[in-house]
Amino acid sequence: MTTTSSGRLAGKTVIVTGAASGIGAAFARRFVEEGAACVLADVQEDLGRALAESLGEAATFVYVDVTNEEQVAGAIDSACERFGALDAMVNNAGLLGALGPIASTSTAEWDRTVAVMLTGVFFGTKHAARVMIPQRSGAILNVASTAGVQGGLGPHAYTAAKHGVVGLTKSVATELRYVGVRANCLAPGAVASPLTALAVIGNSAAVDEVAADMARRSPSGRTPLPDDLAGAATYLISDEAWYVNGSVLVVDGANEVLQSRAHRQYHES
Repeated sequence: MTTTSSGRLAGKTVIVTGAASGIGAAFARRFVEEGAACVLADVQEDLGRALAESLGEAATFVYVDVTNEEQVAGAIDSACERFGALDAMVNNAGLLGALGPIASTSTAEWDRTVAVMLTGVFFGTKHAARVMIPQRSGAILNVASTAGVQGGLGPHAYTAAKHGVVGLTKSVATELRYVGVRANCLAPGAVASPLTALAVIGNSAAVDEVAADMARRSPSGRTPLPDDLAGAATYLISDEAWYVNGSVLVVDGANEVLQSRAHRQYHES
């Protein structure tokens, strides 16, 4: 996908968790294109270091397990020490998590899912706020999902965690607005990514197969890609969105959240 940089993030420092692949990698690439210094935080060390190297001096990789509060806090502190401030924190790290019927869901798998996708967002939000409050500026962007605003679009633990992310974001926005810090949510629909391939086919490497199927089923004939979410994320952490706070921006082509039986009223089957 070709983009035109407008320098909307020039001079800003951004941390992206889960930045080594998929949606997080697309965000990191766009943020650097838009002028930001970007810290790529992930547990996928080889992929993360390779991506940071490809992005040049504006990007750096740091190993972070988002379920480890000390590692999350350390990444934020090191970003501030290196770049002088933290302008945006993008809590994106995730996994598919516990699968199957509720009656047979493993407690250990449930706990792991919530730890990565909700507690990890709490850690990132908490420690970003710790440095942003004294600055009296900053933007926190939490990546939820369409499964965070509507039931039936994801596994139980995933859905519960993503709903929690939406609630946490709105709650934090009401607190931090008094100190010039914004918190918003991005709720993507399915895009052709390793996580989607794992959910649909059971193979995170089968992205091309998933992409081809999504193109066949899409009314536009196009495959939604991680890059197609990057513009929305850039806007939400940019100064252009100064008046956007506590919002949930759904980016799903009206394919999931707005899809209903009412479709039959407008189109012949």
